[in-house]
Amino acid sequence: MERTASSPAPVVRIVPWSDGDLELLRRANAPELMDHLGGPESEEQLMARHDRYVALSEDRTGSGRMYRIVLADGSGEEAVGTIGFWERTWRGQEVYETGWAVLPGYQGRGIAATAAVAVAEQARAEHKHRHLHAYPSVDNAASNAVCRKVGFTLLGMCDFEYPPGHVLLTNNWRLELAPESAP
Repeated sequence: MERTASSPAPVVRIVPWSDGDLELLRRANAPELMDHLGGPESEEQLMARHDRYVALSEDRTGSGRMYRIVLADGSGEEAVGTIGFWERTWRGQEVYETGWAVLPGYQGRGIAATAAVAVAEQARAEHKHRHLHAYPSVDNAASNAVCRKVGFTLLGMCDFEYPPGHVLLTNNWRLELAPESAP
């Protein structure tokens, strides 16, 4: 079902990643979701990523957090994607990076944008880094549209290595988390 101008925004929550979210990660490893990221990962790679997500969500140092995206509707709640933020050094500056995936049956409803606003609020609440960056492939129209809708500023194109050994041409989007005097 497509949203129209009169349709209400989806009720979306982000819930910290837990050990029980491995199956969601497997579902998000679909070829159509991993196309812009070098393709689906092996089971071994998925297990390693899941372990990193669990560790990041248990960390309380402000290094970031991973979440499952939960959609609430009249019939209950369902995990429909992943999102998070984590630290990285970008061009000599410490920043947060974000990324997301919404399962195919739930795309086009504003879920990713709603979750991205929520994750930006969580990153901002850490009071640790001034900027949140997103690096969607230049060919990923949907993720670039999410960045635009959420209020990120397009800084230009760049080469970005992900996964290691696979260089992508991406857009560098940046969202201000704190005033210039902040770290």
